[in-house]
Amino acid sequence: MKTAKDNTRMNMPPVVSLPVFLVIIAVVHFFYQGVVIPNAQAAIAAQGAGGTVSIWVILKDLEQQICISIGLFCLVIMGYKYYRIVFIEEPLFTTDYLQSYDKSQPLDVDQAINDLQQSSHAKNSSVATWINCLRRYKNTNNVQHAADATRDSVDALAVQLEAGNALIRYFIWAIPSIGFIGTVRGIGSALAKAEEAVSGDISGMVDMLGVAFNSTLVALVISIILMYVLHVLNNRQDEMVIKTRENCETHLLTQLHR
Repeated sequence: MKTAKDNTRMNMPPVVSLPVFLVIIAVVHFFYQGVVIPNAQAAIAAQGAGGTVSIWVILKDLEQQICISIGLFCLVIMGYKYYRIVFIEEPLFTTDYLQSYDKSQPLDVDQAINDLQQSSHAKNSSVATWINCLRRYKNTNNVQHAADATRDSVDALAVQLEAGNALIRYFIWAIPSIGFIGTVRGIGSALAKAEEAVSGDISGMVDMLGVAFNSTLVALVISIILMYVLHVLNNRQDEMVIKTRENCETHLLTQLHR
């Protein structure tokens, strides 16, 4: 018998997520060192102050690099969750686990519970909902109580899915904050170069003001993109919750009514 895995929140395992995060940091760092920074320096050298509108100049600072690294990591996490829902979870929460039973006969509740518990997917949200429903029916011999158990399990699933997105929401909050740190750093550095600007050399102040505004710009754009992707993921998770409830009501509760 295979060991059932508790994967209700569908989070990426820590032993996988940490190496993925480190790989993303390394790839983004090498990309910056090999592409972004050389191109930014070339744009500034060729165009002077006009080079500040170059995409490479906008992206060149540390805060932008951090925001892009975190943003890519969030996309990987959400992509993993979406993949799990579409290709792994959906075939389960749309399955009739009683299809091998004779529907013309009263359901053998003990046998059904045993079969579901022996399944390798016993801790999957859909199977767990069926098990809770059957246990409640076994204890009370009341279909309404079994339906209440289904509702409670589905509500718990919705809460668990939302809790599983907590890290993503934190990162989406943190990215604009990192951009604002760049703004504060850039304005502070620009003020430190005010004396040079008064003397006629404004290049240092322009560069620091670029840091101030570009970091916030990049952070906000990344945050907007991530919020949209999270919205798509949340919709898919809500659909999963609804289908889990409908699946249990359609295939299990109707059988208990017989």
